[in-house]
Amino acid sequence: MKNNLPKVVFIVGPTASGKTELSVFLAKNFNGEIVNADSRQVYKEMEIATAKPPRDNSIKNNDHYISNGITHHVMDCVKPSENFTLSDYRARAQVAITDILERGKLPIVVGGTGLYVWTLIDNLDIPKVAPNQKLRKSFEDKSLDELVKLLANIDSESIDKIDIKNKRRVLRALEVSISTGESFSKQTTKSEPTYNCLQIGTRCERPELYRRIEDRIEKQLDEGLLEETKKLSKKYPFTLPSMSSIGYKQMGYYLREEMTYVEAVKLFKRDTKHYAKRQLSWFNRDKRIIWVDNKDFKTANKLVGKFLSK
Repeated sequence: MKNNLPKVVFIVGPTASGKTELSVFLAKNFNGEIVNADSRQVYKEMEIATAKPPRDNSIKNNDHYISNGITHHVMDCVKPSENFTLSDYRARAQVAITDILERGKLPIVVGGTGLYVWTLIDNLDIPKVAPNQKLRKSFEDKSLDELVKLLANIDSESIDKIDIKNKRRVLRALEVSISTGESFSKQTTKSEPTYNCLQIGTRCERPELYRRIEDRIEKQLDEGLLEETKKLSKKYPFTLPSMSSIGYKQMGYYLREEMTYVEAVKLFKRDTKHYAKRQLSWFNRDKRIIWVDNKDFKTANKLVGKFLSK
């Protein structure tokens, strides 16, 4: 029965909606540790554009990422040049959750990458297909629209399962389907649940969410996002998935003189808002999520307390 399974709390929602603040509050109240579910925060050296919570430098612990006094798992753990698949994430996250549970603590999975969240909640069976560089190179010059049309012809069901505005996700679905001869959607199947899950979504009105996004981007620019991007670009090409993510991608356009700084910032803000809109669309499909106001820590606290007492 589901109630006999180990309990895991999930805090989900769009970017800049207040997930980090709520998760830290809950972790402190319920003796919890955080498992990252943001596909960009897994990367080392990438601090500003990923909105990674600041590390507690006063706490010397090389094994874990500690922020606000709380241990964060599957964060700051992969080199930007490394390939990191959904299967890799699932394996690391499951190890972290088991470790947290064995120490009598509450695992709190936090992030806005829908596939990361659902692979844990629905115990998705993820195809373990190595990157096919030859195939990727053949798709290099194709536009996102062309790739989406190709995927729709090969595996129309995948269109509803992945972020079709994310070229990397579309390429991966194509890669798996073509390399194995079987559609990506059929290979990504649900198994019996491993955890008893509570999903809490952080909600705020769209005008407020967009204001929070604008404010955060201005803060990131003030903190040195351009300098961070410049430093990273000396070691890693912009063709890497890590370097083509929001923030670094737009600053890269400016550094390569493909657009002005003002244009790059404007694009950064626009793309982030579009991403938040897509995230809301994904999460709104999942009726298991209980949405709370992003400032209503009291209600979230009650929900977790009730969940744990069952």
